[in-house]
Amino acid sequence: MPDMKELNLILRAGNPIILVESDEEARVLDLFDRAQSEMGLPVFKWSVTQGLCRMAPGFAPQKFNAQPSEVLRHIRSVTKPGIFLLLDFHPFLEDPILVRTLREIALHFDKMPNRVVLLSPRLEVPAELRSLTARFSLKAPNKDVIQDVLDELVMEWNTLNSDPVEIDQKALDLLKRSLQGLTLTDAKRLARTAIFDDGVISESDIHAVQKAKYDLLDRMGVLHYEFETARFAEVGGLPNLKAWLELRRKVFLGEQALAVDPPKGILLLGVQGCGKSLAAKAVAGVWGVPLLRLDCGSLYNKYYGETERNLRESLSSADTMAPCVLWVDEIEKGISGDGDDGGVSKRVLGTLLTWMAERKSSVFLVATANDIAALPPELMRKGRFDEIFFVDLPDMETRAEILSIHLQKRNLDLTQFDFLMLAQLSEGFSGAELEQVVVGAMYASMGSGQPLTTMTLFDQMQKTRPLSLIMAEKIGALREWASTRTVPA
Repeated sequence: MPDMKELNLILRAGNPIILVESDEEARVLDLFDRAQSEMGLPVFKWSVTQGLCRMAPGFAPQKFNAQPSEVLRHIRSVTKPGIFLLLDFHPFLEDPILVRTLREIALHFDKMPNRVVLLSPRLEVPAELRSLTARFSLKAPNKDVIQDVLDELVMEWNTLNSDPVEIDQKALDLLKRSLQGLTLTDAKRLARTAIFDDGVISESDIHAVQKAKYDLLDRMGVLHYEFETARFAEVGGLPNLKAWLELRRKVFLGEQALAVDPPKGILLLGVQGCGKSLAAKAVAGVWGVPLLRLDCGSLYNKYYGETERNLRESLSSADTMAPCVLWVDEIEKGISGDGDDGGVSKRVLGTLLTWMAERKSSVFLVATANDIAALPPELMRKGRFDEIFFVDLPDMETRAEILSIHLQKRNLDLTQFDFLMLAQLSEGFSGAELEQVVVGAMYASMGSGQPLTTMTLFDQMQKTRPLSLIMAEKIGALREWASTRTVPA
């Protein structure tokens, strides 16, 4: 087992303090229990409620060693080496006397090689101990382990019920993919919920599993799970982007193996309101994977280092949710500082670029931006994104398509409208502005008591001044810049 092999390497490397950050206490204890026979060292576990106890048959807890100071004094005074697992010791690491005692135990490792293992769901190590520690992390279960878990649960259901589990093979593959990245305990629990709810593994189970998986990550509002993802049928135009994504779908999902790198991400530049955000949602919807949105506004924290930590944890969560789409909306607002932020924006950019270059997980990054001048050159160079697409103002054909999409979504009879005329008269309108034309026309129709017609829509257009007119110079400069530097979406 890879966990056992890595643990043995860390133990034999002579690390005096080993940090294990995990919720799977029973699984970690089992690994150390097996390690004691391979290492030839006794293993003890301690908790503030039970005291110290050797992990072997016939040994009772030592209640007199229940206090943190007592157990550390005991470890420092023993004359034979051992491995001491201290469970949930993290609250006591704020006591300078206990920290000093731990440091002394570690510094005397050459004379008495006792290994202290701190096992907690979350560990913040004081600076005095950092150079003396090594971290051990449990590996997430791979596909084979998850398949074994599902087989075991299906067999359990079939034993307890007269009707066997109904399995949709496509849904089963999606379920296995969705359970990857979780701890073994959480994977078993979510799989049991999916199967024992109704004895059926269907696509209706997948969304619930993905949402539950995201909830386990609990990233305090920086990363958001987007429930509603669009279909490309709801996105007017963008033929080049749609074709590009369709070519890469099977490779990204692992359905087709090729001797090429899997797609990593795209940058969508363009005029505001022309469908960049909707396109980002549609990528996840078409590929059938979760959509996570990184909120740059919630990313920043006034305390030193916390902003970068928020980003690292968010990116780690995205890796855990893989395969998924990570949507960073208006990325320029998260990485372009004003020169007076103490270097935070530069460190955020560095963290993001490092992750983009080194990640191995199936996380497809979709970044959207409105202000090209605010994007640093390090982000724009070739290799950061697979492609940079420009989402321009819709042409006449696309404007007609967008109007028909929004009218159809509102259950209106499309045969009653002259889309050619409306498309010709809406030159310069963005997709968002065309949607508001439809909404405004519907209110006008309700107010007058008259049916919604082509002329009702035209009247709303006459009352609207599109952004391309209000900010003509700025948008014109953006379109001219993009014409030779990006791929039309």
